[in-house]
Order: sequence, then structure tokens, then C-alpha cells
Amino acid sequence: MSKQLIWHKVLENKNALQENRVMTVNAGHTQVCLTHFKGKYNAITNKCPHQGGPLGEGSIENGLLRCPWHGWDFNPCGGDSDGFGDGLQKYDLKIEEEAVYVGLEEEPPHEKTITDVMAETMVNWGVNRVFGMVGHSNLGLADAFRRLEVQGKLKFIGIRHEGAGAFAAAAYGKLTGKPAACFGIAGPGSTNMFTGLWDAKVDRAPILALTGQVATQVVGTGNFQEVDLVRAFESVAGFNHRVEHQSRHSELMTLAVKHAILNRDVSHLTFPDQVQVLPANGAKAQTPHQRITALDIAPPEESLNEAVSLLTTSKRPVIIVGHGARFHMDKIIGLAEKINAPVMTTFKGKGQISDSHPLGCGVLGRSGTPIASYFMNEADVLLVIGASFSNHTGITPKKPTIQIDFDPMALSKFHKVDVAVYGEISRTVGLISEKTESISGNKIDQRNEISNRWRIWKEEKQKRLRENGHQGLSSIAVFDALNRYAPENAVMCVDVGNNAYSFGRYFESKKHTFLMSGYLGSIGFAFPASMGAWAAVGNDRPIIAVAGDGGFCQYLAEITTAVKYNMPIKTIIINNSELGKISKEQRAGGWDKWATDLVNPDFSEYANSCGALGIKVVAIEELDKAMKQLFEHQGPALLEIATDVNLI
Repeated sequence: MSKQLIWHKVLENKNALQENRVMTVNAGHTQVCLTHFKGKYNAITNKCPHQGGPLGEGSIENGLLRCPWHGWDFNPCGGDSDGFGDGLQKYDLKIEEEAVYVGLEEEPPHEKTITDVMAETMVNWGVNRVFGMVGHSNLGLADAFRRLEVQGKLKFIGIRHEGAGAFAAAAYGKLTGKPAACFGIAGPGSTNMFTGLWDAKVDRAPILALTGQVATQVVGTGNFQEVDLVRAFESVAGFNHRVEHQSRHSELMTLAVKHAILNRDVSHLTFPDQVQVLPANGAKAQTPHQRITALDIAPPEESLNEAVSLLTTSKRPVIIVGHGARFHMDKIIGLAEKINAPVMTTFKGKGQISDSHPLGCGVLGRSGTPIASYFMNEADVLLVIGASFSNHTGITPKKPTIQIDFDPMALSKFHKVDVAVYGEISRTVGLISEKTESISGNKIDQRNEISNRWRIWKEEKQKRLRENGHQGLSSIAVFDALNRYAPENAVMCVDVGNNAYSFGRYFESKKHTFLMSGYLGSIGFAFPASMGAWAAVGNDRPIIAVAGDGGFCQYLAEITTAVKYNMPIKTIIINNSELGKISKEQRAGGWDKWATDLVNPDFSEYANSCGALGIKVVAIEELDKAMKQLFEHQGPALLEIATDVNLI
């Protein structure tokens, strides 16, 4: 019985392949070397039997097909090579109406691999966003991702730099509390992830790093792109393992994701090249069913009662919330309203209470408002929730303090507090609220005072708005306009530098969510973070990235990623042609200003060249029109604003 062939058109016109020439063509999933020799067309295997060199990239010399890698010679029509006995498989070929067809037997159905099982397990646990770059040492895992994306179970976002992928995944974790994955090849693709992974680690955002690795049999030989990735990731990854032939593969992925979620940490798995295509042999993907416990832990009764007692005796309590309280603000604001407590945030917690709320006092600390610092100084008790007492925030240790956190290591981390309360935040705040039903009457109502302090601060901002250094716009003018035009529910991604300080002081939050590189303080965060935010919310919420010229240049190419996936990110570049924060620090420290000047591209024209909308503003009169145009545009858009480095 003759074999049944599937005919694949590999060349529209046979004349595209001239006499004595070769080329590589694709017949389904099989690459074929097509040759034209002595007037005859031939289809042969594309892999040199020596080391797999692509014969279709070779040449015909003196009647022999020469491999481009090592120069081995073969018969261009297939069969044995000249004197070596290396037979090359030959495929059926036909020509119809000038088109060339290659006949292959029907491909067998895909056999499930261990990477299929591990990728399915990952998705079952809710990790369905992957930011990465496909390369030669991760192709098996990449193909597992492709199959899941075809099924609509996963979204893969191909980035231009693995560092941007790690930042995007970190931002996704900060915004949602759930991990996304970043993905790279062995060696440099993996090491490029480190900064973004450290950003996630120190800000306690769950993240999953998945890396390809060179084949196990060449490890230790100095092979191309060989890096011991388990050792390399030891410092950053709390869960860090190599996937082996005999691993319990679905269990390994389950524990990686579970660790990332529960410990809010980095999990890393590296996949040697040859392991990625091993058959699953009936192994099944796991799910989180009965694998993770409820986390709404109640605090110990003793510490709860101590907290209530201290709040009961206070007259001017204030509440300070950090990024760790971001998913619990309804309960916290409810408690604040019951006890008439002003609410301020750390910089990482900006926007968790609206600046227009009668009890909202804005940001505390270096990037904050004088309103917040005033009420902290006037308070008789501080109730600190989900905050880490960083120097940047400057929470005073001199006031009686209650600290609530779901991480026992965060409690009294830098100095002792009067009452440390360990418990899930919403449940703990709810219990305190239940126990403070009768104490609101003895509290000073500070709402009018808060309103008055906002009035004083807004008058001060108007004075600063009139300042003009004649070297570009002031940052306050930029954020004054952004206050008017930014959608009130936008996710705001901010970079590091003077742009961030100005953003914290002058932008007035409504229903916004803010993402930043907190403890790591990594320049370049804003734009990759905006891609992570888009992956989390899609088109349901606007996404705005605010960056300085120095930070944006670090991942400039990712504009093309936004264009490719039609991410409607709105980017604002504060361009002062200088690393302004560093210049300021140099002068403050008594050093000369040095090596901080920047030579920048025309960012607006660059955005246009990438397929986004680019707009430039060099005069205050242009700003409102440009802001309006930016936010009316349906796709990715960038607004470059020439600013004065001294007007921050």
C-alpha cells in the first residue's frame, strides 16, 4: 500500500531558485533544503548529519552541496555524500503551474511533554501572563506556551529586553497581588532579568522567573551561553530549582507558584534544553484545589485589645497606610471615618485614599505634602497599616504607635512599636472597628483643619506655578495639567528621579492606582511597568507612564512592544536633558556637577517612527492642547515636555 502524502507548497515560482543554488523552505513543521542542480529540483533534509548545520544556507561548489558550518560536501540531489557515506533523506517533490510542492507523510499528533504539563499547572494556578523573549534554549517551553495561547488560556507578550519583561511582571504582581511570569533564554537572557526580579523581591511582589538552559550534557564545559543559573539566582529567588528528567514536574511548578503567592517572593525554575521535550508519559497538570489555605488570620486577642485601648484614649489619632494595605482600603477608610482619623499614605501607597476625601492628607515624607507631615506631628497616636517605616517616608518613632501587618517580620522591623498587631489586615481592621463603636465621640473632628491645610497647600502650589526659569516648563505646570486631563481611574506608573518627587507632591489622586519601584528605586521602571499594568487590566482602565528622560531611555525600544500589542499606554516624558536628581545630590554633597548631562533623541519623533503618536511641548501655551490630544488618542501615545531642571 503506497504511503499517503500531504503536499506542501514551498515555493510560489520555481524560477525563484536558480540553477546551482539552494534554499531553506518550510513544509509544515519540517524544514527542507531545496536544490536546483543540473536542471532538476530536489528536496532533501535540511540538517547536516555532522552537527545539524542548515544545508539550505550552504552552496553548490564543483557539483557538491557544501554545509555552511564546517564545509562537509554532499550530493545536491540527496543520497550519500562524496566518500563519507552520510546519506541525506530525500523527499518527494512535484511542480504544478510553476509552484513547487514537497510531499511529506502526515505529522503525528503532538505528544504531551513535561513542559506542557508544567505550563498547564502554572495556568491552573492563575499565572496566565508571560513577558519574555523566545530563543534557542527555551523553544520547548515556548511551544507549550504557544499551545496554551491558541486555546485562549494564556497571553504571551514578546518584549524587546528581558529586563523590561521582569519589570512588567513585577508591576503586574504589585497591582494584582498575583504572579506573572518573565521568560528568557540561558545566559544573558536570564541575567538581564535580575534588576526587575530584585525590584519585585524588595517590594514583596509575587513573580515567577522561567529560564531556558543549555543541555545538561554540556554543562561544565564552557558551552556557549552556559551560566549556572541555579547558583546565579540564589540571592534573588526564594524558590530556585532546575527541572530534571526525573523531577515531579507538576509538583515542582505548583510549589514554585505557591511560594511566590504566599511569600510574595521570587520563584525561579530553569529548564535544560533537552528536558523541555521529554514526553509527559501520562502525567497530569495540578490545580490549586485544596493546596492553599485561607489567609484571613485574626490577630491575637491581647494585641487587639491593646490597640483598641490605645485608640480609645487618643484624641487625635492618624492612620498611615502603606502599599501593603492596598487591597484593604474600604475597611480602613471605614474605620477612619468612625474615629475621625486623618489618613495619609507612604509614597508607594499614594492614591489609596483620594486627596478629595475629607480625611485624605496625601503622601507623607520626601515625596509628600506638608498636609501629611503636619497631621503626623499633631497626632497623639499613629495607626500604621501595611507600611514598612522607610527613611523615605519618615514616620516618627516619637509618637505612640500601633502597627498592623500580615507579615510578622515587618512588625517592629526598625524599632519597637507600642502595639504590634499580627493579622490579615481587613479582618484585623474590621475587628478593631467593631470594638470602637463607642469611642468616636471623644475624638477631635479634624476635617475642617484638613480642608484648611489643603487650601494653604494649593495656594502655595499656585505661587510655584507662576515661577518661570525660562529654560522649559516647570514640573508643577506638567502635573497641574495632568490633574485636569488624566482619567480619574487611571493606573499611574512612575519612574525614579525628580519626576517622581514632583509627581508625589503635585499630582492629586482621585481613584488612581500608583505603581513604582519602591525599595529598589530602579530608574527605567515606569514604561515596562505600564505594560505589566496593561496586561492586568487590559482596556478596562487607562494606563499612564510618567518618566524622566534618563529613565525612559533605558527601555526606549519597548514603545514597539506597546505598538505591536496595541497597548493604549499614555507616556509623559519630562525632558530636561539631565539626570536632575543626581545633579542635585552632587551639589548638596559639595561635589561638582559632573557626567549628568544627557544627549536625547527627539522622543516625539521616535514614538511616531515606531507607530505610536508622538507629541512635543516646548511652551506652556501648548500644554493643555497637547494633554487633550494625548488622552483622546486611541492607541499608544507619548507626550514629550521640555522642562526646567530647577523647577521641581
